[in-house]
Amino acid sequence: MKRTRVKPRKEVTNALFILTGTFSAAFGLKGFLIPNHFIDGGVTGISLLISSITGAPISALIVAINLPFIWLGYKRINKLYAIKTLAAIFVLSVILFLVKFPHVTDDKLLTAVFGGFFLGTGIGLAMRGGCVIDGTELLAVYINPKSFLSVGQIILVINIVIFGIAAFFLGIQSALYSILTYLSASQMINYIVQGFDEYTAVTIISPKSELIKNVIIRQLRRGVTVYKGERGYGKNAINEKDIDILYVVITRLDVSRLVNTVQQIDPAAFIITHSVSEVKGGLIKRHVLSH
Repeated sequence: MKRTRVKPRKEVTNALFILTGTFSAAFGLKGFLIPNHFIDGGVTGISLLISSITGAPISALIVAINLPFIWLGYKRINKLYAIKTLAAIFVLSVILFLVKFPHVTDDKLLTAVFGGFFLGTGIGLAMRGGCVIDGTELLAVYINPKSFLSVGQIILVINIVIFGIAAFFLGIQSALYSILTYLSASQMINYIVQGFDEYTAVTIISPKSELIKNVIIRQLRRGVTVYKGERGYGKNAINEKDIDILYVVITRLDVSRLVNTVQQIDPAAFIITHSVSEVKGGLIKRHVLSH
């Protein structure tokens, strides 16, 4: 049986991601959310809510409530993932217990936005490092095969319940600000995990595909993948069935330029755009031609 080789440099990078993430999350919690009695979604939100109601230390609650989710990570993913997650949550707990962070502000809007910013950054960096410091997604992945809901929908339902309980115990205003915190944190997690470029895939169907392909490669300097397709609509669908379908992945900043260029060549071109969650390799960031 072939063993997977562990790359020391990559593991060091992952460890730095996780350590930086735990400090960022701890700063978001103790510098913003905890002093103002705000919560977030997920396991962190549950821990904050219980701490606000009972006065129990957040450092202990985060470990205790995450333990069942770590077990789910062991069952659904692998042992290494569970160990890294346990270590990251334990480090977060120690930081929360030992490190004193300044109380940054009492302004509720600033607390919601920047508390979510630092917490989301921390969770996102931990995910980049190969673990989680909030086990909600592990629960959603576990429930998903047994449910008609997607992972995202399951997380949404869990958070609706959490914020509903928060509205009852902490008041509607605190719950509404906490939802803003959750939205801020979610956006930062998306940026950290998926990147700031927000790639877009563009599919182009046109009888002038050869000319469009050459312009994209030589003028826009972007890579193109060509699919062999068959017409299913239009006046030439029977006589000229074969057609080349162009597929391009670019950053969102290039979308307008690409679409305008294609429409100049063929105003009737069929263009489809959709967001892409992650891209690796290829010629997206590099110029295709040096001259």
